[in-house]
Formats: sequence, structure tokens, C-alpha cells
Amino acid sequence: MIRVAAYKFAYTLLVIWGVASLVFCLFSILPGDPSRMMLGQRDDEQLRLNIQKKYGFDRPLEEQYLLFLNDLSPVSIHSLSPNDFTYIGNHQYKTIASITFSEFKLAVKYPYLRTSFVRKGTSVGEIISDALPNTFILAFSAIGIAMFFGILLGLLCALYHHKFIDHFLSSVSVLGMALPSFFSAIIMAWLFGFVWQKYTGLSMTGSLFEVDDYGTGEYIAWRNLILPAITLGIRPLAVVMQLTRNSLLDTMNEDFIRTAKAKGLSSLRILFTHALPNALNPVVTSLSGWFASMLAGAVFVEYIFGWNGLGKEIVNALNYLDLPLVMGAVLCLSLCFVFITIVTDVIYYFLDPRLRA
Repeated sequence: MIRVAAYKFAYTLLVIWGVASLVFCLFSILPGDPSRMMLGQRDDEQLRLNIQKKYGFDRPLEEQYLLFLNDLSPVSIHSLSPNDFTYIGNHQYKTIASITFSEFKLAVKYPYLRTSFVRKGTSVGEIISDALPNTFILAFSAIGIAMFFGILLGLLCALYHHKFIDHFLSSVSVLGMALPSFFSAIIMAWLFGFVWQKYTGLSMTGSLFEVDDYGTGEYIAWRNLILPAITLGIRPLAVVMQLTRNSLLDTMNEDFIRTAKAKGLSSLRILFTHALPNALNPVVTSLSGWFASMLAGAVFVEYIFGWNGLGKEIVNALNYLDLPLVMGAVLCLSLCFVFITIVTDVIYYFLDPRLRA
């Protein structure tokens, strides 16, 4: 077990390093000067040079890469000179502990994603920490809808396979898989938030927190979660339904199911105790991938429904060329994907007795 945990930890570090390097390379080769982007319409050469020095743009590319990794690393090296880029006082580092040597300082800190170009003085970590919970709530709600109804409808199709209900639900699932999320989001928002708004009571746009009409504070508007969660859950629901149906039909023909029937076990016990847990392995694989993709795929859904999550922040950051925020968001989503992969392996361990053996 320790060996497996060490392997997973090393794998996680390598993936994060690879993603960080790729993100840095992609945004470093973009045309244009970031300092000029931050200045906008102003043409102040001295101010541009000050910005380059503040963000380290005046240094060679390989040195910028090492400084970027130094900021991301929980154990980092910092200069003792206030004029140096790595001086702790020049940035919003959240330091846990530090040791000062004769020529440098070694610090244990939280990963630093630098500050936003657009929101002056606001760290990227703060922006992500404010937006990410909303994205998680949306993704968890969507995957919950997909799991519940997908497994239920897949079970129904397996029990009545080659019947009318099986053919009908399978045809509908193909349509659900073919619909892009941004297109279904527009249709759902228009139909249920505008055309049928007086019957549904739902709005076309809205986030989890809203300010009341009297300006006394924020309140949680759960109704705003309904349309984006259903929209985001349509495609994984269709996939889960098909996977559950096909996997369950294959499992019901296995030898251990025939053995359970020979022992005289009831059909319901065979189905829910023996067949369904073994049939859910491909479903768990699919759900883990879908959940990870939802965190990235929620970009268009969040933007269309006005949901204040990380996806909407990424779109706004791209519109205003806020590169640190885009880079930080991509790194955060990559870390979530790695974490979900590890959790999936743990779920496998409890679902499949062969792995425990």
C-alpha cells in the first residue's frame, strides 16, 4: 500500500510539473508584450519598464520559467535584497515557516499563483478560491443528476432489453450525447428561463449567491442551480445510461451470476448485491472522466447562465488577456483532474474484490 501511495504521489508531482511547464511555454510564446497589455491605451515607457521589472518580464525566458516554478513550489528560495524579484516582501506570499541563511532565505509557503493583471493587487489564488466552490457545486450537482438517473434508466433498459422502453431510451440517449453543452444551455435558458418562466419560476441567468432587493445582504438562490446543473448533466447522463445497460447485460451472463442463481438467491439480491456492483466499474471510470471534464467544460454553461464560477472567470480573463488568472485556473483544474483520478482508484478498490485480493 505504501509503495502504491508513493507511486501515486510521484505521478501527481510529475503531472503537475508537466502541466505547469506546458502552461508556461504556451503563454510565453504568445505574441505581444504583457506589460503593454496592462498599460492599455497609455504609452508611458518608464511605467512599462517598471511593470516588466515587477513581474519579471525583463529577465531571460529560462529564468522566468525557474521563477515561475519557484513561486508554485511549496518550498522556495528567496533573495534577501528588496530590489530582487524573489524578495518575499515584493509579493503576496503566504509563508508558513522560513529559515534565513547568509545569502538567501528558504521558505515553506502556499503555492503562489501571482496577481491578476486586471484586478490590481488581487492575487490569483484569492480569485480562484472564491470561484472554484461554485464550480464544484455545479459539477457535483450535474454528476449527481447523471449518476442517479443514468444508473436508474440503464437498469430499466437492461431489465427490459429489446423492448419498446429500451429502444426509446437508447434513442433519446444518443440525442443527449450528440448535443453540445453550449447549444443545450442556450435552449434550456430560453425555454425554461424565458418562454415558460411564469410556470417554472426560473431565471435565464443567476448565480448561487444573490443580493436581496433591500440591499441587506446576500442569500443563496438554489433555484439558479437547476438549469445549469441539468444542462451540464445531460451528456454524462446519456453516457452513464448506456454504459450501465451494456455492462449489466454482460455481467448477468457471467459464471458467478449463474452460480448465485443455482444457490437459490432471489433475483433482486442477485441484481443489487452481485451484478450491479460489478457492472459499475466502467461507469465509475466514465464518471471520473466526466467530472474532471465538467470542471473545464462548465466554461460555456457558466458564462451563458451567468454562474459565477471558475469557467466564467476564465472567459473574462481571456477577454481581458489576464494571463496569470488563466494560467492559475488551468493549473488548478489539472490538479483537480489528478485528484479525481486518485479518488477513482480508491473507489475501484472497494467496488472490485479482485483488487483487494
